[in-house]
Amino acid sequence: MAKNENLHKAKDAKKDEFYTQYEDIQNELNHYEQHFKGKTVLCNCDDPFESNFCKFFLRNFNYLGLKRLICTSYSTSPVIGQQLTLFDWMDEPVVQGTGYVMDIREVPMANGRGVSDADIDALLKSKKRGVKKLKGDGDFRSEECIEYLKQSDIVVTNPPFSLFREYVAQLMEYGKKFLIIGNKNAITYKEIFPLIKDNQMWVGYRGFSGGMWFYSDYEGRTEKIVDGEKLINVPSIWFTNLDHNKRHEELILYKHYYGNEEEYPRYANYDAIEVSKVSDIPCDYYEEIGVPITYLDKHNPDQFEIVGASRWLGKPMSEIAPKGSYVSGGVRFYLPVESSQSVNVEREREREREAAGRQTLYRCLYDRIVIKRRKV
Repeated sequence: MAKNENLHKAKDAKKDEFYTQYEDIQNELNHYEQHFKGKTVLCNCDDPFESNFCKFFLRNFNYLGLKRLICTSYSTSPVIGQQLTLFDWMDEPVVQGTGYVMDIREVPMANGRGVSDADIDALLKSKKRGVKKLKGDGDFRSEECIEYLKQSDIVVTNPPFSLFREYVAQLMEYGKKFLIIGNKNAITYKEIFPLIKDNQMWVGYRGFSGGMWFYSDYEGRTEKIVDGEKLINVPSIWFTNLDHNKRHEELILYKHYYGNEEEYPRYANYDAIEVSKVSDIPCDYYEEIGVPITYLDKHNPDQFEIVGASRWLGKPMSEIAPKGSYVSGGVRFYLPVESSQSVNVEREREREREAAGRQTLYRCLYDRIVIKRRKV
């Protein structure tokens, strides 16, 4: 049984291997240039021979004014040797099953204007390439990789989604700045949401719309092929604690709550109003509001406070309504099925149902984040 369990874990881990496209890295990093001058960047889930994160920082090493670049790979990476034909520090072919580290402080430019692919290729084949085998397997949790983490200023990578909680906890433990990719659902993890609530991490510049396309060797799931490469779409976003301009864009509010109360129903198991679209947030309401998690890519901490999330704020419906009047979706927010928005009208309809011998039915909503507008 133990062997089978280990095999299942290994299979799941392989499904978790997603390789980020260069243009996605470029598009996001464009909004953080001011943070990198004179800094040491660590990409600690990135094969120095294959990773587009590594390639991006090599190409932009001089432009960003980096002090140092460190890239480490995990020994089980299934892509080693598939994209580049390179050799390690002992001129031995790069093989799967070996952990590597690249540690460089200089990227020469042949034309003196910018780093080209030829410059990168020449660097990685030269004696100055700074690539060597790790003593261990390159796991970001190993003592060897933690030592590199301690020496870094900013961590930028796409960590395994299955280890996201543990990965973020490590970054917090060592007080590191970071820009990383994670599953959208990570927002609702009990280990992650408090960090977002307390303004210790937030969503990156790229919005929630759609997912991100990744290279993947996971057999059985290919959603499109581009230039011979298999791509899959994963519901992913950037997480960071680096400031960017979008965080300070004020959300323009034009709708009014007072006089339109019927448009904003109250939850059955928490005292807040439901606003299912960010564009419908009222400009004249300063109490608690429930919004979808997609609100976070528009969150301005100067304009709104994050109070909490439905997973932890909602009272159990067993304390609110009789059994059979709702389908349990766990601790979430609930609304009357035929709720007409106004509290008074809702109560009137409840009385009508009771008089007719019918009970109020409730529906469970998707995860909600509770916010409260800051008074100017």
